Amino acid sequence: MSIIRRFFSTVFNFTIGPLLALVLIFEEWGWEPLSRLLGYLTRLPLWARMEAFIVRLPPYGALVAFFAPALLLLPVKLLALFWISRGHAVLGIAVVLAAKMMGTAAVARLFTLTQPALMRLAWFANLYGRWKPWKDALITRVKAIPLWRSAVQSARAVRAWIVRQVKR
Repeated sequence: MSIIRRFFSTVFNFTIGPLLALVLIFEEWGWEPLSRLLGYLTRLPLWARMEAFIVRLPPYGALVAFFAPALLLLPVKLLALFWISRGHAVLGIAVVLAAKMMGTAAVARLFTLTQPALMRLAWFANLYGRWKPWKDALITRVKAIPLWRSAVQSARAVRAWIVRQVKR
């Protein structure tokens, strides 16, 4: 392996890889519940019509709809970075986290609605077919790390303690 390839592999494995894994784990955690939460909005007639319109989109229209939340939330994230740079770190981080949750909810719901159309794009289906197993393997590796298992066990203990306190 060349020096350059080895360098980038090392950088990915020790810096970008763990950060990406954390983002993917957050999205994995939030994907289903946040999508379901937005799904409740279909009780509203206007929302239901909008979702019906999205489901009927052709493949490239579905692609635009699927990536729209990322583009729409970009200015919000830039504003959050501006606030962080001006010394308002808590506000900036709160906005980034809120935008991340809103973005995850929107993308999860939109993927549910657009997946059949997106899978008709051969290149998208090919990329998704390679992305999903890679992502699942990365999450499995992270969840096998003792520190991760310990953190999950601690979180469960705290949650159980809170439940006991509330029941008193």
